[in-house]
Amino acid sequence: MAGSLIKINEEIVTSAVASVTLTGIDSTYDVYMVTMTGVTPDVDKALAMRVLAGGVEQSTSNYDRAYKIMRADTTFQNASSTNSNLGFISSGLSVGTDTNEEFQTTQYLFNFNNSSEYSFVTNEAVFISSTAVAMSTTGGLVYTVAEAHNGVSYFFEGGTANIEAGTFTLYGLKK
Repeated sequence: MAGSLIKINEEIVTSAVASVTLTGIDSTYDVYMVTMTGVTPDVDKALAMRVLAGGVEQSTSNYDRAYKIMRADTTFQNASSTNSNLGFISSGLSVGTDTNEEFQTTQYLFNFNNSSEYSFVTNEAVFISSTAVAMSTTGGLVYTVAEAHNGVSYFFEGGTANIEAGTFTLYGLKK
């Protein structure tokens, strides 16, 4: 994949912000990739996202998700939901705030520039939960409205948590 990733946008959070927005998705690439490293909240909350259409965050109840959760303290679990007004990335599980508790993920964004298709996101994440348990989630989400999307917004759910730190990078995958 070396040479195939073209960096489009990057946000580095060093002091608390309510959300991070990455724009620059257009018809240049068919597939986009987002990496997040060192993401931490100021209170224990679940990491979520929304798509942007024309630069506007889409908060309608059209997000569906399904994940396999791998935990260090018990067996695998499944998580899913439909018709939510946000797309969970940490599968609805709270990310911890203690020392060394942070969130890392790689996402692939499909059909974002296609107004005739739903936008899909695959996600592979690792993090320490608010209960100090190492976890990994694999799965994805779909925004079930056929429209073009030019970006994504990331935040901790509930509107009561800020992103304290983290690096968010958007890449295009060369055709």
